[in-house]
Formats: sequence, structure tokens, C-alpha cells
Amino acid sequence: MKPMPSASSVSLVIIDDNPGSLDLLSSALAQEGVDIFVASDPESGLDLVYDRHPQIVLTDLVMPGMSGMEVLERVMEFDPSTDVILMTAHYSTESAVEAIRKGASDYLNKPVSIATLRQRIGALVDEARRRQRTLQIEEELAAGCEFEGIVGNSPLMWDMFSKIRRIAPHYRTVLVTGETGSGKDLVARALHRLSPATAGRYVVLNCSAVVETLFESELFGHVKGAFTGATQEKMGLFEHAHGGTLFLDEIGDMPLSTQAKLLRALQHQEIQRVGSLAARKVDVRVIAATHRDLHAAIAEKHFREDLYYRLAMVEIHVPRLSDRKEDVALLQRSFIAKFAAQYGKKVRGLTPRAQMLLGRHCWPGNVRELENVIGHACMMVMGDTIDVRDLPEYLWDSGDRVTASSTAGSEPGAANASPDGSVSLEDHERRLIAQALETAGGNQSRAARLLRIGRDALRYKLKKYNLTGA
Repeated sequence: MKPMPSASSVSLVIIDDNPGSLDLLSSALAQEGVDIFVASDPESGLDLVYDRHPQIVLTDLVMPGMSGMEVLERVMEFDPSTDVILMTAHYSTESAVEAIRKGASDYLNKPVSIATLRQRIGALVDEARRRQRTLQIEEELAAGCEFEGIVGNSPLMWDMFSKIRRIAPHYRTVLVTGETGSGKDLVARALHRLSPATAGRYVVLNCSAVVETLFESELFGHVKGAFTGATQEKMGLFEHAHGGTLFLDEIGDMPLSTQAKLLRALQHQEIQRVGSLAARKVDVRVIAATHRDLHAAIAEKHFREDLYYRLAMVEIHVPRLSDRKEDVALLQRSFIAKFAAQYGKKVRGLTPRAQMLLGRHCWPGNVRELENVIGHACMMVMGDTIDVRDLPEYLWDSGDRVTASSTAGSEPGAANASPDGSVSLEDHERRLIAQALETAGGNQSRAARLLRIGRDALRYKLKKYNLTGA
């Protein structure tokens, strides 16, 4: 068995049922930095494609068991970025047009001139190497586009990063605004880490999750017997955050009665526990965040104007994801790395059509929605490349449904690839593999092709789930 290709090499799979042609082609196309794998039948050739992820496939058109056109379709389903060249001694304009329409990079008439073939393959190898260099540059760029855990390289984000740097050493109160899911909590954490209070606690209160009658006690604490149920003295979050930062998320949901007491605490840096007459000094930096329009809330008498101006001495707005779509690819790569590690999978990226689909989406749920989409896809994907069928169904428009359906083809269980809260990732994967084996009559090679994974990967999963196949 030949060794696996290195990350910087280009892989070429040659499929031809004529052993003499395989020897001639593999010798003629040999060059430094190109790993060549050969197969004398289309099924073995497809196994190589699924195992090796080649950048280029060279296949004969007429072969027993499966035509080169079918091989082309399977390769395009697996990875549309693969360059496929078909060769045939039975050339026709109709079949050439069909091949190009189905995604072939070229269609050559036999006997093929070795010089011509070297030129065509050489051009595709150069293009594959350019793509590899571009990917490497993008990965290096991604590494330099993270600021205190926030990923972004758009002008809007660099402007926000600059503002955070300038504000962090000096703020006492900050207001962070932005739509739900845009990352306001990450901005708050960045401010804390870059502030002089970084050695202190970072304390969080979600104002939308607190019962109105308990707000004052949560923030300022209470003494024993202050109210029914106060069986012991309790420290509030202001005291708990002394010397550090208190993050008040969704400040727009705080009741008016508590807003007045919060304003006093911010103005005088002191609090009173409920039921106590003694004031206690605190040294706390406060970051408030909201997705609401506080000016409208002030006009409707739902938010105190004086508290707003106290909080908004400095205001940071977190942009919507739809306003910085150039960051989507960076975020995708970051989330894929995160969830691949979390699920113990080797996921290397998305197919071009999956990238196109995500690029067209307007992301009303912002970064949180994108994170959920990638998390779902990493859980669903059986191979190492996320395709349209692995994404949540709500992202598929009518055209994408057709694409995903045709991509799934005869794949068992593809229609059931939506997440089920009662089924674990392992149960879902085991079911798909069992269905593939049943459809393939126990044949491991065919089951691997149905699942679009390599035979070695299938054998590992069979052993993992104690399944058997021929």
C-alpha cells in the first residue's frame, strides 16, 4: 500500500480497466510532489477517491460494471472541487457536452497524446497547488484575525477591536449594544480581560432571567429576616464582583424599581443589602448589554434616561453578521475546528456548494446561528467534508433541496439526517452505517461508497459499533 499523501502534495487517481494503460499513464504523469494512485476497476477507483481525497481524477469512459460518466457523477457528489478528466475512444459531441455539464474538467479522445495529457494534468496540478497555498494563507490569516476570542477581519470589526483596546484600561461603565447572537458577551469578556480588573472576578447576571421581586436581592444581597424566606444573610453580585467586573446582560429587561437603585450604586460605588441600613463600598466595573432600542424604551417610560446616560458614557455597538459577511468564512473555519475537536471527528471544511449556500443566507440569528449551523453539520457529517445535506434543512431553498436530494442519491438514512433530540450522535451514526450495510448486502466497499467514506474509516466504525459486513 502506498503511503498517504502529505498535506502539501497533490494526489491523482487514474482509473482504467486496461493494465497497460495504467502503467503507461502513471509513468508518463509521474512528477515530484504528485502522488499517483491507480485502479483497474471503477469501484476500486471510487474507494481510492473516498480514501485519498485526490485533487485530480483521470478516468476511462467505457469500463465494465460502471461507466466513467457514473464515476464522474459519484466524484462530483463526493467533492465538487475535484478536477475530473474523462478519456474515451468513443468520442461524441453529445457525450462531451454531457460530461462538461456534469462537472468534468476535460474530455479527451483516445489515443491521448502524452504531451497533451501532461500539459493538461500539469495545469491542474499547478491550480491545485495555488489552491493549497491560498488555503494556507487563509489559515494564517485566520490565526491573525482573532481578538480576545472574537473572530473578525472586516473593517467594522477592526473598528470595534480598536475601540475595545482604547476603552478597556479606563472604563467604569460601558454599554454594549447589538442584535441577539451578535457576540455582546464576548465583547464584555474582552473588556474585562484587557482592564486593570482582569485579576478580579468576572460576574454575570442575565437580567431577563431574574424574577422581579428578587432583583434587588440578587444585585445587592440581603440580611437575615429581610423578607419571607431570607433565612440567612446573603452577599449580592456587586459585593461578589468587588475588585472585578459585573456584566449585566439584557439590561433593557431590568424593572424600573431596580433601575433607580442600580443608578445610585453606580454613582456612589456603594450598595445596601436589603433589610440593612449600612452602606457598603464596592469597587466594581459594570458592563451592561442589550439588544433593545433603549431610546425607544426611554420614550415609552420603560427605561430611566438618567441610568442610560450613566451606562452609555461609552457605548460599543456589535455589528450584525449580515453587515460583515466577509467574516463568515473565518467564523466557519473557527467553528469547524471547535466542533470537530468536540465530536472527535476529522472535518476539513465545506464543499463549494455548501459554502455558496451559507454565503447566500442572511443570518438573522447572527454569529450564534452560524455556530449552531456548523455544530449541527459537524455532528451530521459522515465523511470529512460538510455538504448541503449535512446542514439544517431550513437553510435549503427549493433548489438546494434538489441538490441535497440528488447528492444523497441512494444513500441510506440521508433523509433522516436531521437531528433528533432523543438520539445521540453515536446512535445516529450507528443507524446510518447499519442501513448502508443492509442496502449493500453486507459488502463493505459498497457500503463505504454509499456513505461516502473510505473503507478504513468504515472498518473502524464497524469495530466501534460491533457491526459486521462482508
